[in-house]
Amino acid sequence: MSDTAPIRIANCSGYFGDRQSAALEMVEGGPIDVLTGDWLAELTMLILNRIQAKHPGQGFARTFVSQMEQVMGTCLDHGIKVVTNAGGLDPDGCAEAIAQVADRLGLAPKIAYVHGDDVLDRLELLTPFADGSLFDPGSSVDRSKVLTANAYLGCWGIVDALTQGADIVVTGRVTDAAVVCGPAAWHHGWSPHDLDPLAGAVTAGHIIECSGQATGGNYSFFTEVPGWNEGRARVGYPWAEIAADGSSVIGKHDGTGGLVSVGTVTSQLLYEIGSPKYLGPDVTARFDTAELVQIGPDRVRVSKVRGEHPPETLKVATNRMGGYRNTVTLGLVGLDIEEKAELCEAVFWDAYPFDRDEVDDVTVQLSRTDHEDPETNDMATARWSITVKDEDKDKAGRVFSGAIFQTALASIPGMHGLSGGPSSAEPYGIYAPAAIAREAVPSLVTVLGGDTREVSSVQPVTDWPEPGWPIHDPVNATAATYEWRKTRPELFGTIIGARSGDKGGDANLGLFARSDEAWLWLDEFVTTHQLEKMLPEVAGHRIDRYRLPKVWSLNFVIHGLLGDGVAASTRPDAQAKSLGEWIRARVVEIPVHLL
Repeated sequence: MSDTAPIRIANCSGYFGDRQSAALEMVEGGPIDVLTGDWLAELTMLILNRIQAKHPGQGFARTFVSQMEQVMGTCLDHGIKVVTNAGGLDPDGCAEAIAQVADRLGLAPKIAYVHGDDVLDRLELLTPFADGSLFDPGSSVDRSKVLTANAYLGCWGIVDALTQGADIVVTGRVTDAAVVCGPAAWHHGWSPHDLDPLAGAVTAGHIIECSGQATGGNYSFFTEVPGWNEGRARVGYPWAEIAADGSSVIGKHDGTGGLVSVGTVTSQLLYEIGSPKYLGPDVTARFDTAELVQIGPDRVRVSKVRGEHPPETLKVATNRMGGYRNTVTLGLVGLDIEEKAELCEAVFWDAYPFDRDEVDDVTVQLSRTDHEDPETNDMATARWSITVKDEDKDKAGRVFSGAIFQTALASIPGMHGLSGGPSSAEPYGIYAPAAIAREAVPSLVTVLGGDTREVSSVQPVTDWPEPGWPIHDPVNATAATYEWRKTRPELFGTIIGARSGDKGGDANLGLFARSDEAWLWLDEFVTTHQLEKMLPEVAGHRIDRYRLPKVWSLNFVIHGLLGDGVAASTRPDAQAKSLGEWIRARVVEIPVHLL
């Protein structure tokens, strides 16, 4: 490991559709060494597949190409490297598009792309993912429907591209953190055995990969974020200054909106994770060893993250054609809401030409959004919806919507439609994780105009160090003598923050306290059973509970809550983004001395 100065890596995108001006803001707003961005949520691969089907070779994030037109010259002038996974399904097409922009601008950057993640031709090598998989590698039916299958590559292809002198590196499906870990490993000269530094860089990458979520965006205590009550609602995006030992400082450009605090960083650390053992192709980062310290305004130091060797397999994201779907939502107004819902369903099945057991999937939902003694029409309205999903497009098309609307004058009083009901059904996809042996998926690095090099995903494992370090709670839980019985009913979110999201068909819910005492209460109070009481919709699902005591946090993974993933889920919030704020709105007995 070399003795080098820290490298400042800035993020300009957290998803396909993020703020278009962010690249320019990060390049011109302050000194940075590397500009990165993440475009590839699980749903994005399905979206890019649809683009690719219509426009072969164009399955990448064209918004990134537009951003490069804005900043390429400045990046080259100031020696700022660019590393991004915007290549999606066509990293070569993305690299060529950037080269065309460069030529139009009279610039000559060295452009490389990392590929090899597409394993659509090797589906027979896939095995079930560690947590269980919706993808059945042994099913020929499944294989025929698979639209995309991409292994999560790590950082070493990026390192190789930068070592060859690339100014701009475009990748396909790499881990979200790889676009940060790669430049850090290249800059500091790390080897695959530098597990602790790699774990620190992966942690920093995870923290900044969702752009504004580390700088006050989507933060539970958003009223504490400076500027939002002063007409400055735009948060600045984050950067991570990563040192040679893997420790980092998370910050943002001075004078920009938002907030970087232990709270905002903790919140993002909990986002879309499972176990505190954060598995990756380069290292297993132990998030439960991370220490966060506020070292100044909008500056948080992240240190002491320990690393373990990575798993022997790579995760593979698969998307397959699920069939067709359609939804109709009706407003139920006034009295007898439950009875009106029952009549709506009965009338539908009487008019629909198929029996319930002849349809692949039917979801009926009643949302009691109505109020007692309503002062407005909206306050008098509940929402009833029905969704059908089937491989047969016709079952979700005109006959479905017609079964609702042809009975509009022979159904419930006050019947009116709120949304949905197109005559044509919409296709939907199903996301499922799988695994593949590391040796089956080398990273391929191509410099435009040059050769392609292979970077093996297999690293020597004979010398992996065994972790010999204990994990201690930051507080002595056995010394707690607080009088929990002195409580009063208050909103859970008065003292507890949350961050939630999707992991395929599973949902994650992170809860964090902001003091030793509140952590002791949180850890004792929110058991799995208590979570089911607070969020009745999660009852009946397998729930994993994980502790991260050094950051006063719990993380829950609710398996199967989102069904077949965001593209197929029938929940109103298909990505579980609001799960955290829902639990914060529940009233529970909180110890008085914590309030």
